[in-house]
Amino acid sequence: MMRSSALYSRKKYWVLNAPLLVMFIPVLLYFIIFKYVPIGGLVIAFKSYNFTDGIWGSPWTGLANFKLMFSNPNMFKIIRNTFVISSLSIFVGFPFPIILAILLNEVRKSFFKKTIQTLVYFPHFLNWVIIGSFVVLIFAQEHGVMASISKAITGESFPFLYDKSTWLAIFLGSGIWKEAGFSAIIYLAALNSIDPSLYEAASMDGANKLKQMWHVTLPGIAPVIALMLILSMDRVMNVGFDQIYVLGNPVVSDLANVISVWSYNVGLRNAQFSLSTAVGLFESLVGLILVVIANGIARRFGQSMW
Repeated sequence: MMRSSALYSRKKYWVLNAPLLVMFIPVLLYFIIFKYVPIGGLVIAFKSYNFTDGIWGSPWTGLANFKLMFSNPNMFKIIRNTFVISSLSIFVGFPFPIILAILLNEVRKSFFKKTIQTLVYFPHFLNWVIIGSFVVLIFAQEHGVMASISKAITGESFPFLYDKSTWLAIFLGSGIWKEAGFSAIIYLAALNSIDPSLYEAASMDGANKLKQMWHVTLPGIAPVIALMLILSMDRVMNVGFDQIYVLGNPVVSDLANVISVWSYNVGLRNAQFSLSTAVGLFESLVGLILVVIANGIARRFGQSMW
């Protein structure tokens, strides 16, 4: 009797969730085809790959590609640049979606709120080529908007895109402008799950808006913040190729020469696919280690992923 009841409950569960499972199929196929199947290509890192023999027919070289990678005299600088730029992108840009979500959550005028949301979400859907064109239009040394302002104040135009400090600030700022609005969606969803009675209780205790945000809002979304921070650790060794390739220039190449750009130049332009794959595998392993460490730290505060 109990067994038949359990089977009925299980069947009912599958029937009720059938629409959700059907909608999940495209997502599952996407991850299988574009995320898990390509993992098999990592075997190239341990081979001397060539088009004639293919992936499985190419001769094995063991760890030769990794030795070649670390014997490169510029590799330390490339790894350092990658770590510095990606770390700054994460830790400088991380608070902005949280702040934006909290501010949007406090807006009560529906039309104004939707308008602001549309404006801050929109940059996420633009290609980095388009974003780069905007950046050049604003910061170009000869005819840029900021150059004109700088020339009117100081008498000469400042090379914003050709000075390392200002280039890095522009790089970080453009990344925040492009992604902060879209990332705020996750925090807005978390804010909607907070019990409104907590705000009412805090208000009755005399807490103003800032104190309500500090004592109710932030603790309410703390698990989501911890989760997003742990997941962001995967990007510590991964600077997006599109952004840095579009905004980079020869003058700042000492700073902008990161793993993704180096892999493009070596792997595609020079057809050293095995070496490029070895660098990518190293990058992924470092990201995995950092995620595990971050999750271990978060576990001590009761906010771990697993």
